Amino acid sequence: MGRLISLSIFSVTFYMSMHVIKRVLIIGGGFAGLNAAKVLGRSGKVEVILIDRMNHHLFQPLLYQVATAGLNPSDIAVPIRSILSKYRNITVLHGNVNSVDLKNRKVHTNIGEYHYDYLILACGVQNSYFGHEEWMEHAPGLKNVVDAIAIRRQILAAFEKAERTNDPEIQKKFLTFVIVGGGPTGVELAGAIGEMSRFTLARDFRNIDPKLTRILLIEAESRILTSFSENHASRATRDLESLGVQVWTSSQVTRIDADGVEVGKERIQAATVLWAAGVKAMDLNKKLGVGLDTQGRVIVEPDLSLKEYRQVFVAGDQAHFSHQTGKPLPALAPVALQQGRCIARNILLEVARHQRQEFRYVDKGQMATIGRSKAVAEIRGLKIKGFLAWIIWIFVHIYYITGFNNRILVVVQWAMSYLSYRRGARLIY
Repeated sequence: MGRLISLSIFSVTFYMSMHVIKRVLIIGGGFAGLNAAKVLGRSGKVEVILIDRMNHHLFQPLLYQVATAGLNPSDIAVPIRSILSKYRNITVLHGNVNSVDLKNRKVHTNIGEYHYDYLILACGVQNSYFGHEEWMEHAPGLKNVVDAIAIRRQILAAFEKAERTNDPEIQKKFLTFVIVGGGPTGVELAGAIGEMSRFTLARDFRNIDPKLTRILLIEAESRILTSFSENHASRATRDLESLGVQVWTSSQVTRIDADGVEVGKERIQAATVLWAAGVKAMDLNKKLGVGLDTQGRVIVEPDLSLKEYRQVFVAGDQAHFSHQTGKPLPALAPVALQQGRCIARNILLEVARHQRQEFRYVDKGQMATIGRSKAVAEIRGLKIKGFLAWIIWIFVHIYYITGFNNRILVVVQWAMSYLSYRRGARLIY
């Protein structure tokens, strides 16, 4: 009888251990966190809590369109709750993470303390001013909707202020725009401002000629778009110049203040300076007590977990994953999306008592747009430029925008802008 009781107790304990609900805590509702949540939401074996300091998922590749009045914020941002509402095992919370206690499996936030069985860190990155944090006040970066609205306000207000004065020097200062950084974000910002000044605003003012706007794109490297081929970088430079953008390469910014920038010993008077020169890891990484790379990203294992804490995963721009190519993967949306899905599948595999799988990134290519009908794209060995690249760029971005309604709105907005050169989001508030 005693043996039967012992066997029964063992059977019940084993059954409960096999059917216990695991809690997965996701920090960040970007591409990595959101796609991990979607995969986990289809399983009844886990409880998911997603915490983000914003209440919306942002399609960041089109954020520059909001900053340059091409789109409204609601066109590229969707409430996280509405995206995940159909998954009954997912709870979405709006809050900030203060610290993570890896040893005791706890996350401390401004809305409480949360325990986890598995943790997914997908917090993204922040702007890096390379030790010159005082530049932040005068050269805003572009990382969220708040940044985009502030930049749009500053750009449109510069034209308004130039219109109100008759002093040529003051007008020249307000009609000078400097973008620091020649990566995809800087190139797209410069092209969009050039297109806006040459076409959209050309007939809207009486005291100034927006077509005389001076736009400078400053890059420290020998060419812009260093991740692209040299041929495509040259094509992008020519396309920018056709929109009135002056491209300064091998140029190091040495000072930024309220009146403009200094490049070496040359002074440029400008009322608007925008930062697109670099990013760094979130400050949270320094508090984890784990291995970081020179940019502060968390070094992860082949399955995207931490070596010391296998129940903790790091994804997206926050992670340093170099196991596939020997170099860290680029900070691209497809990387974060694929990593989020891989982590979720590994958690479900482990809950089901199966072995985890290593992450393998499938390179979907890279692309950048320079303006109306102008873009460059490199997709699996194919190098495409001009109108065809621009069409591909549009369809790829529309495909990845979350929410069917958003896709329709973006298509309509772009169609109207293409046919009329008008930008419907030119509101200052």
